[in-house]
Amino acid sequence: MTEALRGIVVGHGGVAQALVGAAEEISGVRGSLVAVSNSGLGREQLEQTVVEAVGDRPAILFVDLPSGSCHFAAMRRLAQRSDLRVVTGVNLVMLLEFLFHLNESPAEVARRVAQAGTRGISER
Repeated sequence: MTEALRGIVVGHGGVAQALVGAAEEISGVRGSLVAVSNSGLGREQLEQTVVEAVGDRPAILFVDLPSGSCHFAAMRRLAQRSDLRVVTGVNLVMLLEFLFHLNESPAEVARRVAQAGTRGISER
């Protein structure tokens, strides 16, 4: 893959901004993640904001909740793109994994981050 992936984190309220800020602080990698909040946006505005954030680069969309407004906005206008994957239930472990695999295919990175995110969940 020649063009580095872009990560778009879409969430309710300030979730996306907080996760992106923490991932950049921990990793030291800046500029590869974009935070999008649904705050104050209607459905059409949110969809357009997500489409603009993705642009024409290959990307992974990280969404906070499956089947929520942010997930629907991500899927509605971008579902047909083969260079884009959507991963729901975003967590910090996923974003850190993403930042260290920016030059792999969207399909491989989506698989990798979903596995890392799941491994990062435990109960004691």
